[in-house]
Amino acid sequence: MCGEKKAQHTNIKTSSPLAESTVTFGFCGFTVIKITYVSLILASSSILNLVTEPSLYAPTYAGISRGVLAYYWSRFDVPASDLELAAEVSEDRVLDALETGIKHSRSVSSGNFKISEVTAAFTDPRMARNPRSMDCFYFLEAEEENTKKFTSPGYPTGYPITSRCQWQIRTSEKKSIVVNFPFFNIEDDCANNFVFIYDSLSPDDQQAITQKCGQRPPSNPLTVVSSGNLMLINLVIDSNVQRPGFEAEYKAIPLSTAKTCGGVLSEKEGNFTSPLYPQFYPPSVDCKWTIKAPAGNKVRVKFTMFRMKEPRVDTRVCHKDYVEVMGTKYCGEMASLALTSDSNILEVNFHSDMSYTDKGFSAEYSAYDPADPCPNQFACASGICIGKQLKCDGWNDCGDMSDEMQCLCDKDQFPCTNGLCKPKMYVCDRVNDCGDGSDESRCSCDDNEWRCGNGFCLPKDVLCDGKLDCMDGSDEASCQSSRDMCFDFSFVCKNKECVNKVNAECDRVNDCSDNSDEDGCNCGTRPYKLNRIVGGQNAELGEWPWQVSLHFLTNGHTCGASIISDTWLLSASHCFVTNDPANHVASNWLTYSGMQDQYKQDGVQRRAVKRIISHPNYSHMTFDYDIALLELSEPLQFTNTIQPICLPSPSHIFPAGMSCWVTGWGALREGVSQLLQKASVKIINDSVCDSVTEGQVTSRMLCSGFLSGGVDACQGDSGGPLVCFEESGKWFQAGIVSWGEGCARRNKPGVYSRVTKLRDWIKEEIGI
Repeated sequence: MCGEKKAQHTNIKTSSPLAESTVTFGFCGFTVIKITYVSLILASSSILNLVTEPSLYAPTYAGISRGVLAYYWSRFDVPASDLELAAEVSEDRVLDALETGIKHSRSVSSGNFKISEVTAAFTDPRMARNPRSMDCFYFLEAEEENTKKFTSPGYPTGYPITSRCQWQIRTSEKKSIVVNFPFFNIEDDCANNFVFIYDSLSPDDQQAITQKCGQRPPSNPLTVVSSGNLMLINLVIDSNVQRPGFEAEYKAIPLSTAKTCGGVLSEKEGNFTSPLYPQFYPPSVDCKWTIKAPAGNKVRVKFTMFRMKEPRVDTRVCHKDYVEVMGTKYCGEMASLALTSDSNILEVNFHSDMSYTDKGFSAEYSAYDPADPCPNQFACASGICIGKQLKCDGWNDCGDMSDEMQCLCDKDQFPCTNGLCKPKMYVCDRVNDCGDGSDESRCSCDDNEWRCGNGFCLPKDVLCDGKLDCMDGSDEASCQSSRDMCFDFSFVCKNKECVNKVNAECDRVNDCSDNSDEDGCNCGTRPYKLNRIVGGQNAELGEWPWQVSLHFLTNGHTCGASIISDTWLLSASHCFVTNDPANHVASNWLTYSGMQDQYKQDGVQRRAVKRIISHPNYSHMTFDYDIALLELSEPLQFTNTIQPICLPSPSHIFPAGMSCWVTGWGALREGVSQLLQKASVKIINDSVCDSVTEGQVTSRMLCSGFLSGGVDACQGDSGGPLVCFEESGKWFQAGIVSWGEGCARRNKPGVYSRVTKLRDWIKEEIGI
């Protein structure tokens, strides 16, 4: 039996403290607290010495925790003369010194206590709290019968710009603690602003549950569970930006509920999930499911959601949290995972260690006859069944490429050297679609040539010669000698200076002397910090906050649009210039911003259209200049789900092969979807685009083809945005959904109005 022990505190002063770090002590076989130190005492012989003195007393809560716990804080300083030895300090050396010091103190102490384990680890010093300081330091007790609440300081007005808060939550033995955050809005900078949650009462990285920052949407709240009757929540804020903070709810649940999982599954088909899914699974859990199919059948398992991400984990090894099936471990995040058994019995094992948890997985299983695994469908090697029309279409529908093997390429497909068939529109787009590089091997220029961004080859002496030789200006981009020269690709500052830098605007670097390249950059951001939806194409709430639904009279959703300011939307002319004059009457249209579900109005802002401006050169025969501006009757109020998209400058480059996203309510099939859809696409080489559209594209158009989805995916709605994410952290609108032959048909890419070529017209019309 461990006895009580007063906390001890070392305080060896020095005039030259080093950066803060921490170590931990553990007693009674339980790690209890990080011990913060500014530095370490290093004697001249490089042996670590400790001096401790009793100064604090920590509550023990012996009645509701696993034994009596002692909490220690220690501070270590390095004398200025020994600073060069600080680099030699390691966790092992600190641990050795602590154990040596404790053995010595036990030999001279008459206290009746037992120390069974001591641990040491480096951590963020801001998470170690002095129990004597009750400023933003709370002891909470969770109950099974009642749900209790706590909030960050200043909620919902805003937390202080520097905050150090800690909530220690306890409950009785044989219970777990569940904490749910129905509202969570922390500055999106996890280095200096975060909530860190631990499966203990000490900020010990070995017992961390998760670290979060940013803002979470209501559709994806944060909910965590402890593995036992203790939990620690730290809030650290070092920011000049105030955010509302968080609201949290907590209660106790039986430990058996948190850790109950696994079992025998004998139905012909069904579902199973990681513990407590879609909440975070608890630490230190092991589960085993045994799926039994009838004799002569086999078992197919498909994971529709799979996310077990953890810092510093090699997903090829999966040595921490994992799912194990047929001797192979799986971890990380996967868009698709389908497995097939060798017999009529399949075992699925789930393991979570004592640190870091995640949402886990959701899986479907079914028994099937191996003689006819996919009636009237194609059987992937992974066990997935897909439509026969998806075989050899150039898209990896199976996930393991088995539907693209042993194919005879059609005339509109490119035969890869490795036997795969890929759409011809993917050739020479600077992306290795074949996997062996054969689709890009014939695209390189000779050694004495320069390849322009659009794929054309020119002599190398055109580089930085002060002349615009490449149509996209890539031969002069970022040339020191071209700094004061203006070309078509140059970014023109308000003071008429030219910046010859690729995509200079809104990259958080002041390139113009008047800083005008960073003006008007309050756009292209998503307030909600969203998790990627795996295994589906439904858009999450707030994922595309610039998307607008346009309703015509009583016909419901008709076209899409994007928000470019609080009073202006961007769409396509062909939605309004039709054979029916009523389509160009502004009062016949209503706009819905912040909408995800066509049948739900929560958080949606409805606005009438005040004015429609279609491009005067729009051709309903060729769809050239297919762009329109809509003025709203009253301004939008920007919220978490309503934000403007960034418009690129005329010099902005969206290179071939760049992955972008298109959204709309028609993205499931050639019709209207209830839920907003999204699809991943990539920009297609201009010359290839011209070829596959048989010369129908103009310089005001661009092509974008699908990376996923196949023939059942649709590019989105007319007038909707094609958006691309830049390294600056901003989203830019590259195109407007204009025309195409059907939806995602093979080698029939979507054609979009090229916003960069129409950018000057937008500015002339509305000044944006």
